[in-house]
Amino acid sequence: MKLIAKLIVALALSGTLAGTALAAEYTKGEIKKIDTAQKKLTIKHEELKNLDMPAMTMVFVVADDAMLDKVKVGQPVEFVAERVNGRLTVTEIQQ
Repeated sequence: MKLIAKLIVALALSGTLAGTALAAEYTKGEIKKIDTAQKKLTIKHEELKNLDMPAMTMVFVVADDAMLDKVKVGQPVEFVAERVNGRLTVTEIQQ
């Protein structure tokens, strides 16, 4: 019985953690500059709540180089930014 109880708790916790990971919060912004050589985007963005940052314009690296081909300067976007290995990184982007 104890093993079954432990399995139920483990499954419940893993479901909770997976649900949290799926709830990435998108932030609205506008592409100001694209630097393909450095794999960076300059984005004027609203508050980044998950990073505790106010609205501003800043430079981010991208998690996937293909993101650079999907955007244009002046384009409004919604994106997810996270700290990855100490660097502010765009991990997801939508037009």
